[in-house]
Amino acid sequence: MKALMLSSYEHLEVTEIAEPDCAPDEVVIRVAACGICGSDVHGYDGGSGRRIPPIVMGHEGAGTIDRVGADVKNFKPGDRVTFDSTVYCGDCEFCRRGEVNLCDSREVLGVSCGEYRRNGAFAELVAVPARILYPLPDTFPFEEAAMLEAVSVALHAVRITQMKGGESALVIGAGMIGLLTAQAARAAGCASVTIADVDATRLKLAEQVGIPETLHLSGPELVNEVLRRTGGRGVDVVLEAVGRAETVVASIECVRRGGKVTLIGNIQPEVPLPLQRVVTREIRLQGSCASAGEYPEAIRLVGNGSINVKPLISARSSLAEASQWFQRLHGGEKGLLKVVVTPNRTAEEHA
Repeated sequence: MKALMLSSYEHLEVTEIAEPDCAPDEVVIRVAACGICGSDVHGYDGGSGRRIPPIVMGHEGAGTIDRVGADVKNFKPGDRVTFDSTVYCGDCEFCRRGEVNLCDSREVLGVSCGEYRRNGAFAELVAVPARILYPLPDTFPFEEAAMLEAVSVALHAVRITQMKGGESALVIGAGMIGLLTAQAARAAGCASVTIADVDATRLKLAEQVGIPETLHLSGPELVNEVLRRTGGRGVDVVLEAVGRAETVVASIECVRRGGKVTLIGNIQPEVPLPLQRVVTREIRLQGSCASAGEYPEAIRLVGNGSINVKPLISARSSLAEASQWFQRLHGGEKGLLKVVVTPNRTAEEHA
């Protein structure tokens, strides 16, 4: 079968590899669509350390079941499915509590980090355990299904923030996860949702997906404007979707006393913490990692239009063209957000 192989850093090539085996508890999926995640772009240049070549990347996928293992009972060939990016064991203490994102044996599709290597979905076929599958409605477009992994991440961040409804929320960062998190916060019943970024193009996308309150600001300027708008009080909740020192500190400064800051972004491994501001203002800091069972809700909300992913898909690519899109994403091309790769379609079919 054909696959997009990261053979060395910053070098992707379409190559022929063996079709994946199908273990008794697995299915083999014919991949219809797979999104290029920001983590794949960071893996492409070796920056993350979690895509050690050679590896077939890709974890935001959907398609049709091609084969099922001997022990698989609830799925059959021809079923339309998507899948969790996290391969969890299902047996450890965390899995038994439903915290599958914290699994003791957690692996991620399309990741090679030294501890494990698991080929992903930038290929015609991919094998995944049946326990991480979710059925797709017949009318659900595969290209939109490739966005469900990111939607589930946003929904998880909102869920663990434990909102009650009626909150004022600020999302910092209008990248893919930030734009989806803002929509998830709105769907959760926030009275107001504002999103901030330094990229005006991304803020226009926020308006397209129904988040009209935008702030083209960062750092102290953002803090000052948020405090001005709230009469010095601050917002109830901040969802930080960048992961840099400046944005983490701004999150803490923008939230009210007794408020909540949920940290989703993680670009920098360490950031300074204004400890006294956190302690004396009794702010709750909450980390958020991946998702834990939010896929059905993601399918429902995207399906009924509560979360709009269509404007966020910048381009569609064949497997042969995908390396060029990686280069453009890596170069930070303005206006380019999500590229969806369709491994079983040719460039001519995209034309």
